[in-house]
Amino acid sequence: MVPFSFAGHSFAALPEGALHWPARRALIVADLHFEKASWFASVGQMLPPYDSAATLVAVEAVVAATDPVEIWCLGDSFHDSHGCDRLPAAEQARLRALTAAHRWTWIVGNHDAAIGNPCGGAVTDQAVIDGLVLRHEADRRDLRPELSGHFHPKLRVRVRGRLVSRRCFVATDRKLILPAFGALTGGLDIDHPEIVRAVGRSGEALVPLADRLLRFPLAA
Repeated sequence: MVPFSFAGHSFAALPEGALHWPARRALIVADLHFEKASWFASVGQMLPPYDSAATLVAVEAVVAATDPVEIWCLGDSFHDSHGCDRLPAAEQARLRALTAAHRWTWIVGNHDAAIGNPCGGAVTDQAVIDGLVLRHEADRRDLRPELSGHFHPKLRVRVRGRLVSRRCFVATDRKLILPAFGALTGGLDIDHPEIVRAVGRSGEALVPLADRLLRFPLAA
């Protein structure tokens, strides 16, 4: 975990793409997209059906590493609003054990806006905690400090002739976009027009490694 400050609060960025908030003993993740593969299968596109299990293993690992009291999921936690119902029984039981053991909040996204059975926990459109707005998609009109997901930001750089892609956070003085945490998620380049429209070009991409935080200006 690599500490950094945002909007007067101290956070720690995890290489896996999660955000730890030590003062609140909170863990924040975005865009888990549970049961994405089964949704694609329902429309005739077959993908390996192991994405939810892999994502759940990763969630369990960061929970064990940070020992949070509360957990916030910033939308698109399920690839559609019936994703929990399609989880295999073993994975659903593990997810329900996690939601029962923590103050767990699902913030709805565009994929799971009509979420019915969320496998435990509370559901809300957005939240304001300690002066920070938690929502799924960044709202450029809102001047309050904000944590969001939705865009699955990735940094692509060329290193020794090879193109390297890493999930990253996107930070400005008032916006912090988390990368997608799910195992079966793509991503948008940090200079994608949708990300620029949401946050502008004045911020930076943050790539957490095990022992340091790499910073890349968006304008570059």
